[in-house]
Amino acid sequence: MNNSKYLFPNDFMADPSVHVFEGKLYIYPSHDRESGIEENDNGDHFDMNDYHVFSLDDVENGAITDHGVVLSVKDIPWSGRQLWDCDVAYKNGKYYMYFPLKDKNDIFRIGVAVSDKPYGPFVPEKHPMMGSYSIDPCIFEENGKHYIYFGGIWGGQLQRYRNNKALESAVIPENNEPAIPSKVALLSEDMLEFAEEPKDVLILDENGNPLLHGDEHRFFEASWMHKYNGKYYFSYSTGDTHLLCYAIGDNPYGPFTYQGVILTPVVGWTTHHSIVEFKGKWYLFFHDSVPSGGRTWLRSMKVVELEYNEDGTFKTIEGLVDN
Repeated sequence: MNNSKYLFPNDFMADPSVHVFEGKLYIYPSHDRESGIEENDNGDHFDMNDYHVFSLDDVENGAITDHGVVLSVKDIPWSGRQLWDCDVAYKNGKYYMYFPLKDKNDIFRIGVAVSDKPYGPFVPEKHPMMGSYSIDPCIFEENGKHYIYFGGIWGGQLQRYRNNKALESAVIPENNEPAIPSKVALLSEDMLEFAEEPKDVLILDENGNPLLHGDEHRFFEASWMHKYNGKYYFSYSTGDTHLLCYAIGDNPYGPFTYQGVILTPVVGWTTHHSIVEFKGKWYLFFHDSVPSGGRTWLRSMKVVELEYNEDGTFKTIEGLVDN
């Protein structure tokens, strides 16, 4: 599969989180819509209010199935607005959806909704996860343990916190100071809470120093974790520099050493992805805003095959070229 392709041209879907469940690929995107809200740095124009689930059993030639709406803002007892990127994990016969949503005070929290099926519908818990904040949850499972990665700056509100405590006012580092890191925590046995205080996900340069806020490759949002040949690959979006980058470590907590760019900028402001192996091939799921004429809040999800070099690094994909 040399060319990237759009997965669902009938509607605007973004931020695809993808997993293999029951022998199929299940895609959990956010659902873009035109709400008429003016663009701003807080991302208020990304005003999503429900989730769909999609499945696929052949990436290159198969038809995609839309399982319809599986969770809506109106169904969530603590809801305010803006259902951003979600992810789903499986344990003991249940599927757990982790979603960021602004509460009634306009503060992002992470909620959990549960289903017996990978395609929902998902029933939300009555409260957000205790101590949760910010956006973009991603779940990584290994040996029966589930880790949650989360966080995003600017509209994702991560700059409002340090050491898991809210600050009196948000602090963005100077360009010569270490970048604000993503977060990781082990999940509880029942999958509904953090089992520990979230820890920083440190991304280091080749000299072992944390990437600085002014580095175009520093973390902004969209954490993703996968494993390949015994190594842990932490990938993420750089936000305002519009790259997908990755770093490699020896355990799920890191630290991770920066390796390179997975995807160069696409049409549209945001970049958000997932990486999955299916039927012996590796794929990058992402989005761009070409079908909407560049409207960055109306995005369309895509897939392209991902290739590794012999040393375990990625071959960079050009975002503005149909490879």
